[in-house]
Amino acid sequence: MTWTRIFRDRKGSAAIEFAIAVPVLVSFIVGIIQTSVYLQANAGVQHALGEGARVATIYDPTTGSRPPDEVISETIVNSKFGIRGGDWHEPVIDSTNEASDGYIDITVQYDVPTDFFFFPGPAITLQRTKRVFTQA
Repeated sequence: MTWTRIFRDRKGSAAIEFAIAVPVLVSFIVGIIQTSVYLQANAGVQHALGEGARVATIYDPTTGSRPPDEVISETIVNSKFGIRGGDWHEPVIDSTNEASDGYIDITVQYDVPTDFFFFPGPAITLQRTKRVFTQA
């Protein structure tokens, strides 16, 4: 008799449904926020790489060459946005093919930290490379 009464009682069913649904919804919201942080960092890395590539294509007629690697690297570091925390690695400028083929490769890397409410998540590594053709 008591078991039948317990199974027929519907009081509190909304609270149980709420307790099941809230963690799922919160997980979705945190996932959306982390995805937006990743996308913003990706846009910042791409922008910085593009600015560095733009500077690398500038030909200086007085010296007869492109700007030095330090100027390109400084431009990249100063142009990044949307990057908070994490590890930003120095840009790598590979100019081994500049004399023979007329291009340099610029590589940037950033480790995006993921953060959930109570524990840190794994870092996502963004690495982008751009081939820049220079004036020979």
